[in-house]
Amino acid sequence: MRTLLLSLRFLGTRYHGWQVQENARSIQEEVQDAVEALFGQRDPVTGCSRTDTGVHADMYCCTLRTENDISCYRLIAAMNAKLPSDIAVSDCVEVPDGFHPRYDATAKQYCYRIWNGNARNPFWEDRAFHVHYALDAERMDRNAKDFLGTHDFTSFSNSREIINDNIRTVRRAEVFREGESVIFLVEADGFLYNMVRIMAGTLLAIESGKREDGSIPDILAARDRDAAGQTAPAHGLSLTRVYYENHEKEVAPWLRDSN
Repeated sequence: MRTLLLSLRFLGTRYHGWQVQENARSIQEEVQDAVEALFGQRDPVTGCSRTDTGVHADMYCCTLRTENDISCYRLIAAMNAKLPSDIAVSDCVEVPDGFHPRYDATAKQYCYRIWNGNARNPFWEDRAFHVHYALDAERMDRNAKDFLGTHDFTSFSNSREIINDNIRTVRRAEVFREGESVIFLVEADGFLYNMVRIMAGTLLAIESGKREDGSIPDILAARDRDAAGQTAPAHGLSLTRVYYENHEKEVAPWLRDSN
């Protein structure tokens, strides 16, 4: 039995997240369908995380357990011939037995994109959140820096589940402008449910005057979801990188060196 680690790119607009659900399309189901069409059996596919409905990915990692001896090079083309046009395998590498795409991940990086033009842009429809009023990207970046470090992120989770540990370490948080796009980039050892979208929504609440400039430390300390801003829409969010820093000898260069 082989364990293959796949890197996927997908547009999440038509899907209800990664995980298989009853009466709803999911990325995982599409990948499993492609595997079954290719190998004639439904070999198990395990993802690195759940994603919300409408969330995208430039690098989503999952493992495929199979006895098929197909090469990684051939598998990429073969899978892409079976997958719908909004999902693609970009890379594949064989990893040791027991490798887990979620539990062996040391960090993930997300990008939240805001289209900050007066008029909506059809090219970013369903891929960026349109905010028509002018945003101060430098001020947003200063506020985003207050997310850095190890904190209790209870205020930044919509989870209805009882979670014993809401402590997360954010090692990168920045906001920058690319033309009329404003991008919030955040990297951490893990994320709570809706955490990035609430972080983005809070930065926007500061810009709109609904929260005070410099208030993020107080919001973190409150440990109260009502203290933070609204949850930003899912379609602006993309998973952009998954890190496996404890497996650099096993994983391919695309996992440790991609930007």
